[in-house]
Amino acid sequence: MNKLVYVDWGLIPYAEAYAKQKALFQTAIEKKTAGEAAVNTLVFCEHPHVLTIGKHGRDANLLLPQNVLKERQIELFRTDRGGDITYHGPGQLVGYPILDLESFHIGLKEYINRIEEMITRLLVEYNIKGEHLAGATGVWIEQTRKICAIGVKSSRYVTMHGFALNVSTNLSYFNLINPCGFTDRGVTSMEKELGWKIDMDSVKSRLLKHFEQALNGS
Repeated sequence: MNKLVYVDWGLIPYAEAYAKQKALFQTAIEKKTAGEAAVNTLVFCEHPHVLTIGKHGRDANLLLPQNVLKERQIELFRTDRGGDITYHGPGQLVGYPILDLESFHIGLKEYINRIEEMITRLLVEYNIKGEHLAGATGVWIEQTRKICAIGVKSSRYVTMHGFALNVSTNLSYFNLINPCGFTDRGVTSMEKELGWKIDMDSVKSRLLKHFEQALNGS
């Protein structure tokens, strides 16, 4: 089993987290290029209210003017991950795995499948049935409500960005966008599905276990 370094950045502005994970990403690539073993790192964090648009995202999926976002103290950040537009905020567990996929002997498509698998395994522990939706990344409930978004960037099989799991997220912020470009499907959270409060630290510890297992094919 490959060693995984785990760090928790707590509540951190998106731009600051992006700069920190990009530094980890570049260091991993440099080490790999030099023939050294890259450090495989999993970062957990939460962000203050922010909308992020992926490199192929469409501005039309932002449903209100940018000046209104500013008035409501919601940041807008254009980023280099895959996927369209999404929301990050308190109560949402964001994971940034900076990994050398070759050290796990998997490709990018299989990696995304394994992220979906570990989220699904976590949800089972809370009696929530997560599913894959054909033609879309992420984890869904009853094929209609997205509970976890996934957007990844890779270079030389080193990854950055990752996943965002709605634990106790204020879902009203998703009304500001067409989440991930969808207009015919909604979003949900673990708390909304269950109807009771969930301890974020417990989710983190359980998800870390499932991440390590899924990544190593167990």
